[in-house]
Amino acid sequence: MTKRPNILLITSDQHRADCLGFEGKRKVRTPFIDRLAKRGTQFSAAITPNVICQPSRASILTGLLPLTHGVYDNHVSLDPGFGNVGWAKVLADAGYRSGFIGKGHFGVHPGYTPYGAPESREGSANFPDDWNGPYLGFDHTRLMILGHWHEHLPCEEPPRGQHFERWFWSHGEPGEAWDLWPQNLGEKPSASQTWNSALPAAWHSTTWVTDEARSFIGEQSDDAPFCLWVSYPDPHHSFDCPEPWSRMYHRDEVDISTTHARDLDKRPWWHRAALEKEPLGKTEWQRVLRREYSRIEPQTDQQLAEMTANYYGMISFIDEGVGRIIDALRTVGLEQNTLVIFTSDHGELLGDHGLYLKGPTHYESLLRVGLVMAGPGVAADKNITEPVSTLDLAPTFYDFSGVSGSADMQGKSLKPLLSGATETRDFAYNEWNMQPSRAGIPLELRTVRTRTAKLTIDQISGDGELYDLAEDPLEMVNRYNDPGKAALQQELHDMIRARPGGIMADLPEHEA
Repeated sequence: MTKRPNILLITSDQHRADCLGFEGKRKVRTPFIDRLAKRGTQFSAAITPNVICQPSRASILTGLLPLTHGVYDNHVSLDPGFGNVGWAKVLADAGYRSGFIGKGHFGVHPGYTPYGAPESREGSANFPDDWNGPYLGFDHTRLMILGHWHEHLPCEEPPRGQHFERWFWSHGEPGEAWDLWPQNLGEKPSASQTWNSALPAAWHSTTWVTDEARSFIGEQSDDAPFCLWVSYPDPHHSFDCPEPWSRMYHRDEVDISTTHARDLDKRPWWHRAALEKEPLGKTEWQRVLRREYSRIEPQTDQQLAEMTANYYGMISFIDEGVGRIIDALRTVGLEQNTLVIFTSDHGELLGDHGLYLKGPTHYESLLRVGLVMAGPGVAADKNITEPVSTLDLAPTFYDFSGVSGSADMQGKSLKPLLSGATETRDFAYNEWNMQPSRAGIPLELRTVRTRTAKLTIDQISGDGELYDLAEDPLEMVNRYNDPGKAALQQELHDMIRARPGGIMADLPEHEA
């Protein structure tokens, strides 16, 4: 019998697909991920099933679309029952050692564990220090509460918090790490939510995630396979890069978006509304958070360069961690029998069309994600241009491990493409029921992306945006309702209507 491969999924958070060195499009350096792509396969048309954190992560775990697993927006908790059909539990039941390290962001459902929700800020205080899972099918769990901070989103201090927070607050004198984090070293950037943090890199979340992953791998052997999700919380904003990574890129040397001018009058109505309407959160804290954390005012080109330099530094910091994790595999002799995957939950606008962070603007910078796989049975140095999705990861893991997953999965195994077979994919699908708490308006957005085109529609208003990516890769001209693109628009509309699988009948209440 062929030995079943280990599965190592490494994800970053809010990481643009073009900000990987092997793509050759930006001046960011990622030598270790580049090596992974060289010995494996990259997907240049991979997208996320949702452009924000919680829905996309739930889809990675379950192989289901957001309106099927019910996490249609942030602040909607994944039902604990879906943990029983996620790949961690299915593979664990089949003999895999399952682990999760880093940022989960699955929700705050009180039924996740006997102690409550481990990612609840308040409820985390109920967990004993020796709790390490299980959680949503992962037997070994080392968690953080979000992992990226703002004055309105502080790092929880013990007894609140989880494994990372206890580690973080243990450094130096009491409170020293937290005091250092907002301090700036050197010339202070003027860009929004951007500074060169005085927090030592050794005390940073990227270091902790890397070291925890290496520790887990160091305890493995070839007598039983493992499946591990390593989840970095960066390069998500705030852009608080520590030294030496904050000095790796200079604002005068980085490349910034070539479409930095805002052009809202050329876009669907909701692009402007999402920036200008008052968020309608249930609490004042939620409303302030959306105004001051989820939005960034227009930046100058110099400010965008400062932001980009730190964003690149955060990515290179993670890249070094990826190299150290793969080195740990090599040390224990498991590299050759491990399927290694690197991807992200979603992208980052980073100045495209004058926009920043993320929102209901499904440009390629936000929708597309890097996706690299290497390991046994994976073709080397190959680029696949078929439209795929991180929704496809769960069925891919089952296919490689020889395990039967749920027949209801809406993803499709990538193994045939990875092994070099010829296979055609028509489109990849994305959906988001955005609630008014984020930007003051409700939207029901549906997106399909083919190899050469993309359509997003709002099912409430009927408005949309259509881009012919072959003719217009920078998405400068919205061709929705353009008579010259009527046939293409109809074809893409039909793809949206062909959404696979069912929709949850009673969607959970939004928590914010």
